[in-house]
Amino acid sequence: MDLHFGDGKPTDEERAAVDALLGPPESSWEGADRSDGDLRWARGGRAARDRRDLLLPGLHALNDRVGWISEGGLGYLCRRLTVPPAEAYGVATFYAMFSVRPRPATVLHVCTDLACTAAGAGELCAGLEERAGSGVRVERGPCLGLCERAPAALAVRAGDPVRTAVAAPATVEEAVRAADAPDAAPEEPPAVLAVPQAGQDGLLLLARVGVVDPASLDDYRAHGGYAALRRAFELGPAGVIREVTDSGLAGRGGAAFPTGRKWQATASQPEHPHYLVCNADESEPGTFKDRVLMEGDPYALVEAMTIAGYATGAHKGYLYLRGEYPRALRRMEHAIAQAHARGLLGDDVLGQGYAFDIEIRRGAGAYICGEETALFNSIEGYRGEPRSKPPFPVEKGLFGRPTAENNVETLVNVLPVLTMGAPAYAAIGTERSTGPKLFCVSGSVGRPGVYELPFGATLGELLRLAGVRQGLRAVLLGGAAGSFVRPDELDVPLTFEGTREAGATLGSGVVMAFDSSVPLPRLLLRIAEFFREESCGQCVPCRVGTVRQEEALRRIAERTGAAAADDITLLREVGRAMRDASICGLGQTAWNAVESAIDRLGAYA
Repeated sequence: MDLHFGDGKPTDEERAAVDALLGPPESSWEGADRSDGDLRWARGGRAARDRRDLLLPGLHALNDRVGWISEGGLGYLCRRLTVPPAEAYGVATFYAMFSVRPRPATVLHVCTDLACTAAGAGELCAGLEERAGSGVRVERGPCLGLCERAPAALAVRAGDPVRTAVAAPATVEEAVRAADAPDAAPEEPPAVLAVPQAGQDGLLLLARVGVVDPASLDDYRAHGGYAALRRAFELGPAGVIREVTDSGLAGRGGAAFPTGRKWQATASQPEHPHYLVCNADESEPGTFKDRVLMEGDPYALVEAMTIAGYATGAHKGYLYLRGEYPRALRRMEHAIAQAHARGLLGDDVLGQGYAFDIEIRRGAGAYICGEETALFNSIEGYRGEPRSKPPFPVEKGLFGRPTAENNVETLVNVLPVLTMGAPAYAAIGTERSTGPKLFCVSGSVGRPGVYELPFGATLGELLRLAGVRQGLRAVLLGGAAGSFVRPDELDVPLTFEGTREAGATLGSGVVMAFDSSVPLPRLLLRIAEFFREESCGQCVPCRVGTVRQEEALRRIAERTGAAAADDITLLREVGRAMRDASICGLGQTAWNAVESAIDRLGAYA
């Protein structure tokens, strides 16, 4: 099979990209010029294999410099890391942002997921494919996390350094301009514009967004920054865990697992080292809250990760950040560097004898890597496929060691838990869903963005804040893996238990409103396409079921009533099989939105 790989030799650019990451090769075995007496000593072996986790950064280095990953470039990277080329090829082809076939240096990624589809992404793509020059590749892709400014496009121009530009809301002209001259593209609007409540009293998680300079550590500290870490050192690790447990804080990524229990289980493991992983790969269509937090208040995440590491006995934290978030990447890199320079990260944090460091790992476009064990595999340099449980991550997680994994919103909640105290925090919200919650509102509303409300507010109250438009047809709660609710069900309380009792799910806090102008069958088909594209293919129920679901929805797209009855029956059978037998949450939830649209909205009736 012709893979268009060329002659298999790395170019000078590809060598330079890999060497900039790994350092110059030390022997001909690693790609240096051969010399007399150049033998492979025992310093290879385990030491070389232990660098496998640099495979993903190496693939990024090649893709960033050249725009695609050639056979020669991949071979040179494999030689440096002693990774079998066949395995590295499997990793490179796993991610949507990489290409193993030649393509132009400039790629324009256009979001075609739910919010952008409703906002005219199809027409935008058609216009771009006509207008874009031969030096630009237009690629339709999944959510870019810019749902409040839909439709969105991200231009990436390979080189040293790689350059990016965002157009959102995008017109054909603006997207073409971003692709043609990323350096000259208009600057993105500040993160505060994605927070309609900015400046209001009572905010806890969003209080600093738009108030502090996100680049200034001094400004962050002047507005309460690092008070929580100082209290953590006063309490000690066990005291921090007790405070987090008493607060009732539950995971904000969708599973709602008690954070204190997870930290306690990790801290109590006798095997060391322990690791902390922050999951900032929010790839659920409609989700962008973590992006806003990292862009608008990056030091809060650095502080929160330091506290979590201290509590769980970890001295190394990994921030796994979406590859589609270039500005968040720059903000977090700067914040980590400044924290290092000021003694807030490193060998002796705040002079307390505690060592902690944070390393950023960029994702490359794979929804499945939001699942914690798939994320671990991705960091380790393998395909991002979920692992079977048990063992659970608190016992054997990243690199086979005890690991606490939390998303950005969960970690940032730890700061008010410590500064205001567990009882005061637990008094916010409801008995079983405590504290504030961030909601990502997009679609048919006048003021899309990230909203902070205490648990227990109703869906109707949130939509009124966001200025829901007339003619509301449906609301999707929880994103593509969530459920649709009707306009007459807006009194559902936004809590973990309230949405469950209503037959829906809160998920990560996605709220997408659709009016009657949005064709529901097209949305359902796009959801099915999304899950088919994002299935890792590891287990049969998901790998086959997502394909069958999409096929059935395509067949009934133009049919209703009795003509669609057989395919709807098939959809239910396939959906049950995926829910019952899939390894991870992707397959288990791939049928949720379609099922709710059929049963609650009368789709295809």
